Amino acid sequence: MKLEGIHHVTAITADAPGNVDFYARVLGLRLVKKSVNQDDPTVYHLFYGDERGDPGADITFFEYPSARRGRAGAGMVHRIVWRVASTDALAFWEERLAGEGEAAERAGSSLLFADPEGLAHELAVVETSDEPLIADHPEVPKEVALQGFDAVRAYASDPEQSRRFLEQALEFEPNGEAGWEIRGGQRGSFYAYDRTEERGVGGAGTVHHVAWASPMDDHEAWERRVAEAGASPTPIIDRFYFRSIYFREPSGVLFEIATVGPGFDADEPIEHLGERLSLPPAYEQLRDRLEQVLTPLPDPRRQLATGGR
Repeated sequence: MKLEGIHHVTAITADAPGNVDFYARVLGLRLVKKSVNQDDPTVYHLFYGDERGDPGADITFFEYPSARRGRAGAGMVHRIVWRVASTDALAFWEERLAGEGEAAERAGSSLLFADPEGLAHELAVVETSDEPLIADHPEVPKEVALQGFDAVRAYASDPEQSRRFLEQALEFEPNGEAGWEIRGGQRGSFYAYDRTEERGVGGAGTVHHVAWASPMDDHEAWERRVAEAGASPTPIIDRFYFRSIYFREPSGVLFEIATVGPGFDADEPIEHLGERLSLPPAYEQLRDRLEQVLTPLPDPRRQLATGGR
């Protein structure tokens, strides 16, 4: 069995409207699902990605309006790395971010920046045979658009304590001193550690968990394998759009293994993804109440089409 790289990355925001503006308008991603945290349905779960909402490009956020600003530390993902096609793309994004008042720093074939709440990102020029996962956006030409995830970087006090679990239980392939490649038959990505002794503080601008993609037929076997390796996974949880198990790897980072499918078009057509509040059937009875308490959000595609913000 092989995992198909990163499925999605989930982070925390205190400002859903500002979050939509940055990720859907500035970064050019598509808001592909406007749903709720299924463990606390009074909280938004927003998904941004490519035009189809494919695994491998989905960055998602829980909104807690009163959340304090967090700080990444040991046992937390601290940087999300995206693929772009060329150095011309880096130049485009450096200029676009500067126009939004967002600082960015060139570092060789990468561009480093943070979102308005401090979540760190890197755009990296990557040559790969993986299909580019691109969203349509009138201000972002396809040749410079974000193409999906390349990696996540996490903090650990001692990365070696995770090596055996990652390589033997999850079959991550070593790549450098404290890095690994995760590649299946369709896609791949990377996972790497940077050392720190500093403890993190969860909150706005921090990553909650990283999910790895599993073919549907392998999911139960992954649950057994993780349990046999001593990581204490949750039971398989049906999230309607995919199925999930959660556990912490030995350095403390929260992992999820999520299935490739059923997909975000399970309850709305591809052409209308993200336009309305989507609730799995078990939560539909809560719609009237939730629509009264959830933060009103802009429709980024309609605004772009009409020239507004």
